[in-house]
Amino acid sequence: MTDDDGTTSPDAVDWDASAAGFDDEPDHGLRDPDVRAAWAERLSRWLPGPARDVLDLGCGTGSLSLLAAEQGHRVTGVDRSRAMVDRARAKLAGRDAAFLVGDAVAPPVGEQRFDVVLVRHVVWTLPDPGRALRHWRGLVRPGGRFVLVEGVWGTSSPVGIPAERLLALVLPLVGQARVERLSEDARLWGRAVEDERYALVAVV
Repeated sequence: MTDDDGTTSPDAVDWDASAAGFDDEPDHGLRDPDVRAAWAERLSRWLPGPARDVLDLGCGTGSLSLLAAEQGHRVTGVDRSRAMVDRARAKLAGRDAAFLVGDAVAPPVGEQRFDVVLVRHVVWTLPDPGRALRHWRGLVRPGGRFVLVEGVWGTSSPVGIPAERLLALVLPLVGQARVERLSEDARLWGRAVEDERYALVAVV
């Protein structure tokens, strides 16, 4: 199903079939050097140093996972699409990274805990984002953090989760949180955008 503004409902997407062309979007594949550099700069501010354990949920083809690994972090990526995971594994071959096929809401990581739960463009697709956030909170070590990149896409028939709503869901679970607006930085998207895009960084 495609909305009036061309945005596709997440439930209608065959993510395995979409994997081959997923990286064609500038902010997915990060192939453009300027777009890649913009995301690398943001990620270096959002992720604590030095090397930490990062859980990338809904990792797709692993573009953010790769940036995190290049910055010295140990990455575990989870995606429900085997085709996406296969591409992520190939992209990060030889890196300190592991990729699992599974549900981002309840990732198959057992008793492992992480310093960062990194999630981009996943929370808005969930039927019960509050439940997912509570589960993810249990995966974060004391002093760790959430890095949630979300937005409200489109203007005629917008889809997504506003920053104020996500902040309200996160604040009861963490010690502090801040919203960083991303819409104004065209480098991140490979073009100018007018809709709401942001990162929520929360320390538990």
